[in-house]
Amino acid sequence: MDTTPSIRQVTANDLTKVKELADLSFSTFFRFFANHSLSSDEGKTLVSEDQGVAVGFTKLIEFNVGGCKYGCILWLAVHPVHRRKGIASALVKAGAKTLKRDGAKAVFASVQRRNKASLVTFGKEGFMQAGFLGLWRLFSWRVFVFYRGIWFAPGEVVLMQGVR
Repeated sequence: MDTTPSIRQVTANDLTKVKELADLSFSTFFRFFANHSLSSDEGKTLVSEDQGVAVGFTKLIEFNVGGCKYGCILWLAVHPVHRRKGIASALVKAGAKTLKRDGAKAVFASVQRRNKASLVTFGKEGFMQAGFLGLWRLFSWRVFVFYRGIWFAPGEVVLMQGVR
């Protein structure tokens, strides 16, 4: 029996369920921004479904710094009942693959420092913490353009998966 979660591009019919997942997963502050970006045409949203119902999602965006294209896994959420089943890892893997296929030189994510579950999930998929000095070496003075591109917020750490 295949236990790999089914992942696909979001459809208009999924939007209500995906916003419900955001409401269940994020604090009021972050929920506002997640719902705003989910309503935006910018980027792509992937959903994981179980029996035809969205049970998790990830929002992907692309941005340019210094003429190079980068990707970011902006939001990642799984319904509480469906957590610890590999859905988040599958979404991270599919999201990174999609961004790299579309030309991203590297894929980033920013995660709240205290969100241990997300830090572990991203770590399992090859993401490593990138501190300010490492980002400065990569982007120089454009590091601030980078931070704006990934929607960096206070209390977060930046994670990076491979520069190619």
